Amino acid sequence: MATRIDKEACREAYNLVRDDSSDICWGVKASFKYDGSTIVPAGHGSEYEEFKSQCTDDNRLFGFVRITTGDAMSKRAKFTLITWIGENISGLQRAKISTDKTLVKDIVQNFAKEFMISDPRELEEDYLRNELKKAGGANYDAQAE
Repeated sequence: MATRIDKEACREAYNLVRDDSSDICWGVKASFKYDGSTIVPAGHGSEYEEFKSQCTDDNRLFGFVRITTGDAMSKRAKFTLITWIGENISGLQRAKISTDKTLVKDIVQNFAKEFMISDPRELEEDYLRNELKKAGGANYDAQAE
């Protein structure tokens, strides 16, 4: 059965994360999960640890995460798309996730960097922040050196 996506519900979750007036910083599709063969919002929240707790060995999901970056002079929100594939996910489900990601990317269109992760250590917020900083180009914060 072909995978489908609940476009309206997922778009609403995506927009919550992007909204500057909201304290929501993640969505697992802002968090998106599989409900049978349909991708649906799995939740959202203001604490990144809540998102990480959904990334278990027997789960596959997509996360749209807001991370504040910048230097002493300028702070800005950067967004990342995380594809989580747990260690216990079957080969067929692993293969399908790359084609299913195109459905997610129809909704989640604006992000600075994309990650495909199956190692929990790569979910550390500092690791993601550093990768986003690298993707952002020049770093003028001499005091951080």
